[in-house]
Amino acid sequence: MKKQIVLITATLIGTAAAAQFQVNPQAGVVFQNLTSPEPGVEYKANIGWQLGADLRFGDRFFFQPGAHFGRSSTAIKAVNNDTLLYEGDLVRTSLKLNALVGYRLIDSYQFDLRFMAGPTYNVILSVDDRDDRIGYNRGDFSNGSLNLDAALGFDMGLLTVQPGVSFGLSKVFSDNPVVSDIGSRYLTYGLTIG
Repeated sequence: MKKQIVLITATLIGTAAAAQFQVNPQAGVVFQNLTSPEPGVEYKANIGWQLGADLRFGDRFFFQPGAHFGRSSTAIKAVNNDTLLYEGDLVRTSLKLNALVGYRLIDSYQFDLRFMAGPTYNVILSVDDRDDRIGYNRGDFSNGSLNLDAALGFDMGLLTVQPGVSFGLSKVFSDNPVVSDIGSRYLTYGLTIG
């Protein structure tokens, strides 16, 4: 009898735990811009992409860690006295690690609406100056950046759509004397489908 009670209890706990765990693979687009350009410099976000997965632990309140690999592009243009100094695309490859917490605002059988917020960290893997006109390289950038993310998630059956925004909390550029005075941070908008 004790074995049956233990078996039934373990089965119920396992079923409850499985019901509160999800894996959500995602693919999407990102628009990553830099804030606070130097005088005469303009930044404009170009389209980039990301692939990754989030895990969700919990039901109404949940914890959502995840990892996403992606490439983002920012167009940079520098002008001095109406003379174009350089123009090109700066492409960054990064690994984004997130630790979001969330709350399911609407929880119905056919439709869920979630709100998530929390810290993320982007590890810069490579920096490419697409046309070799800008002159930035990997050493000009910090190894990573700490961010604060907020997102909404729409779940319809097995489909998930998640628009979000990421505000950079740390400086983009390293302490290299050439770029150390530039106070730019990342501002990223994204849309993923999973």
